[in-house]
Amino acid sequence: MGAAAEDAVRQLGILMDQVDAPLRRTFQNVHQGHPRETMLRFLKAREWNVSKAHKMLVDSLNWRIENEIDSVLERPILPVDLYRSIRDSQLVGLSGYTKEGLPVFGIGVGQSTYDKASVHYYVQSHIQINEYRDRIILPMLTEKFGRPITTCVKVLDMTGLKLSALSQMKMLSSISTVDDLNYPEKSETYYIVNVPYIFSACWKVVKPLLQERTKKKVKVLSGCGRDELLKIMDYSALPHFCRREGSGSSKHSSSNADDCFSPDHPFHKELYELTNQQSSHKELLKMGSLHVSIPEPDPNDAKIVEVIQAEFHKMGEQNGSTNGHKV
Repeated sequence: MGAAAEDAVRQLGILMDQVDAPLRRTFQNVHQGHPRETMLRFLKAREWNVSKAHKMLVDSLNWRIENEIDSVLERPILPVDLYRSIRDSQLVGLSGYTKEGLPVFGIGVGQSTYDKASVHYYVQSHIQINEYRDRIILPMLTEKFGRPITTCVKVLDMTGLKLSALSQMKMLSSISTVDDLNYPEKSETYYIVNVPYIFSACWKVVKPLLQERTKKKVKVLSGCGRDELLKIMDYSALPHFCRREGSGSSKHSSSNADDCFSPDHPFHKELYELTNQQSSHKELLKMGSLHVSIPEPDPNDAKIVEVIQAEFHKMGEQNGSTNGHKV
């Protein structure tokens, strides 16, 4: 890393030493003993502008305090049937690790329906996965490999993506905004697999709007992406939807132990058991969903969402005029 970047980290470190005690406490939960790596992420997200990175980081820490994010792993989603419904409609899970030790998260973009609970539960579940990754999994890997491991790899399965996904845009935008502003630069690479025409058409329009550092992270793979992914991970770490051509992300295509989306997968069972154990230490169990305030999206990100919506509408109109009915 260059001298300018090191100087930016030093300057940001000086500013962070001056924040008040509550912010310092929650910052410790964020950096998990590696403040430099955390400051680097926020600096990258703001193109190495120290004052903007400082504001972003302080805003994020205030957001954590206001929404009690530090205790989110003490808030199990109850009853368990509701949790299982969320897992069945918000398809995400840890499938394994790359050869370099980075966690591999599979995400079923095309078949997630987000229709079994309120938006608050889905945001809560997403944040719990983020916090479990950052406070449990990454520190464990850091200790195992003897070097800071602070990022992950995501494999996005587009199987089943339809024009009706437009109705999920608000939900996806909310989750994306939470990540962009509070968990920046956490993903090394986004691998996109099982790509239908609808994604290809939108990608051509959206790609030029992305920042260069974001474009470099996105890799659209052929088919299920198995051969390319095996260059960076073993077969056992592949998400189930990448293990054979045409497998898709059907929840019935593999056993629950292999299906990283399943609530019976070891990752989800361990996370849920942890939240239950943590909550049992409290005198009063907080019931209901966690109502997290969604920060305002970056104007550039909002523009990208608008472009995707417009492109979906255009394809829907073309499909309607071609087939004689609306999609």
